[in-house]
Amino acid sequence: MAHAPTSKWNARYREPVPHDGLYYLKCHVGGALACGLTHAAMTPIDVVKCNMQVYPAKYRGVLPAFRTIFAEEGARGLLKGVGPTLVGYSLQGFFKYGLYDVFKDLYMNLAGEEASAKYQGAIWCAGSASAEVFADIALCPWEMTKVKIQTSPKGAFPVPMLEALREMGKLKAETRYPFGSLVPLWSRQIPYTMAKFFFFESIVAQFYKHVFTAPKETYSKTTQLGVTFASGYLAGVICAVVSHPADSVVSLMGKPANKGKGLGQIASETGIVALATKGLGTRVLMIGTLTGFQWWIYDSFKTAMGMGTTGGK
Repeated sequence: MAHAPTSKWNARYREPVPHDGLYYLKCHVGGALACGLTHAAMTPIDVVKCNMQVYPAKYRGVLPAFRTIFAEEGARGLLKGVGPTLVGYSLQGFFKYGLYDVFKDLYMNLAGEEASAKYQGAIWCAGSASAEVFADIALCPWEMTKVKIQTSPKGAFPVPMLEALREMGKLKAETRYPFGSLVPLWSRQIPYTMAKFFFFESIVAQFYKHVFTAPKETYSKTTQLGVTFASGYLAGVICAVVSHPADSVVSLMGKPANKGKGLGQIASETGIVALATKGLGTRVLMIGTLTGFQWWIYDSFKTAMGMGTTGGK
């Protein structure tokens, strides 16, 4: 294990690879790859999910929604918003994963070695929540654009990314672009990210405690990355349920009929049951798969950089 240059315990030196500036930079890059690529790949499911949330009377199921969108708009209709998705979630992942380790180390050092071990879960939650605040500021303009593209009727709003961004700028008085969705985005993403990191770290720890009981470093990288994917998938399912009501509100804000309405009014008119259930099955499938692959890409990148996989120490 690496040691701090002074005798005082330092969380940045608790692992074999010191958490210096280069380490944090690599975490940022790995996070950008993990989030950008996975969210872009899930665009067809995201298009279906958003339309089921915004137009539940028209899109009553996952497969019927796929068929309807394909019939009306072709394959391109299922890829609407892929540009802002790739850019926005790359930026979000850059800050989400990169700042998580920065804040986690900061809070561990503030708490001290003994308290850090005792209140490990609270530090995971605090670190991930702090990182997500900044990640969502970077994501918000792109998320608003993506939702507008995906939920607008054919021909009602530009689909190409640059044209859509220009149009969002023109409509900022009524859409509150670029940060009109920041509060609902925080309400969706912060609980989601806290659950994502807390349950991922917890599940990884349980795998290495009860299933793979030898020292973690004795297992092959393939096995370690398999643990990463399984833990990420399970954590993602929990995340989807926790954050779905707020995700529904974000999608509904892009609906033309809700133009100018406040968050409370939209939530009240829609109802908590609909907010919590419409499109949930699709989102569980999407977020479980997405989160599993995010962690797998992130840890694969870390492994390639000689940093090892996350958690399970």
